Amino acid sequence: MRVIVCFQLKKAKARLDGKCPLYLRCTMNGQRFEISTGFFLDSDDWIETAQQAKGKSEDVKVINNRLDKIRTKIQDIYNQLESLGEPFDVELIRNRFLGKSSNKGLLEVFDDVLSNIEARIGKDYAFATLKQYRTTKNRLKEFLNLQKSAKDIAITKINYNFLNSFDVYLKKTYDSMPNTAWTYHKHMKKVLNVSIAMGYISHNPYESFKMTKKDTNRDFLTLHEVNRIKEKKISILRLEIVRDIFVFACYTGLSYSDIAKLNNSHFQKGDDNNFWIIVDRTKTKSRCRIPLLSEALEILKKYENHRLLSSSNRLLPVSSNQKMNAYLKELADICGIQKNLTMHVARHTFATSVTLSNGVPIETVSKMLGHTSLKTTQIYVRIIDSKISNDMSQLQKKLHKESLEYVI
Repeated sequence: MRVIVCFQLKKAKARLDGKCPLYLRCTMNGQRFEISTGFFLDSDDWIETAQQAKGKSEDVKVINNRLDKIRTKIQDIYNQLESLGEPFDVELIRNRFLGKSSNKGLLEVFDDVLSNIEARIGKDYAFATLKQYRTTKNRLKEFLNLQKSAKDIAITKINYNFLNSFDVYLKKTYDSMPNTAWTYHKHMKKVLNVSIAMGYISHNPYESFKMTKKDTNRDFLTLHEVNRIKEKKISILRLEIVRDIFVFACYTGLSYSDIAKLNNSHFQKGDDNNFWIIVDRTKTKSRCRIPLLSEALEILKKYENHRLLSSSNRLLPVSSNQKMNAYLKELADICGIQKNLTMHVARHTFATSVTLSNGVPIETVSKMLGHTSLKTTQIYVRIIDSKISNDMSQLQKKLHKESLEYVI
């Protein structure tokens, strides 16, 4: 094993004055790093074969002397590391050359990322996101303890084999499905990107370890099922409230967190003289502008002077998300719904059964859902049975009409 040091003039990065940056390239075991030397030369002033600048001026002597010192320093670092008898890579050489600490641990950097997220809760991140990152860190901590007998690992030692072993651990120990494992890897990838930004590593090993995320079938209700829930007589007050909020979500597409924060300022009359909900999404901060359907407006009027809202200007008496989803399980049993009801199912229902299946353009639906990309909305583009039936009925009528015209 040996280290190879050379210099390259980057002609593709030439400045307006024609001078090109001179880069150091260090290669070992098929891996390499490149760093600018800070020198700029005309292409005619660089001798590639001799690996030095052309000429005898004082400036040229300074440049060539500096290049010799760089070669010597790289070789010294290599010799020092080799003498230790421990495995090392070109990344460690780079960090030593730049005078940067190479002892940053993966969990240590992860803690920095967690602190950053925590400081931005309510601005750039939701608390649920912080919880997810904490879970990923705990999984990593367990993995390092059980599989590596270590409390942490140097960030420079994270490679394809480490990521693959972590992936196997997640799927074997926690029976994680591909999409769940994908989320853990997404958090890991961010931590490693932060490490690059901080100069601890030069590349992300996820460039070679490819994560896979499978498309999933998202539950939604048909309009018939929504009406069954909407018209169901319920004698238990807490379930009646949850039912109303769920139906409201079905006809607005708002998520739990957005409904929970709705207040009078979000309820506005538009230029069309109709009532709208205008709110910035908690998750993405993108603005939702939703004209209220009569079904949703009726629910808001029902709770206009509700005793649970007397001390606030909120529009609906929303419980915690955990309680809401627990009560929705009871509601599903009472209404004979065989699907796993959650508040997110209501959002899917709005996108699928209420809007897209009834001819509302996907661009309009995307705007109401507060999506930042049309690609996100396309997840909901599904054809339900009633739409298939209706389309085939129209086709049958058309074929029947053409058949009669042919006979005549």
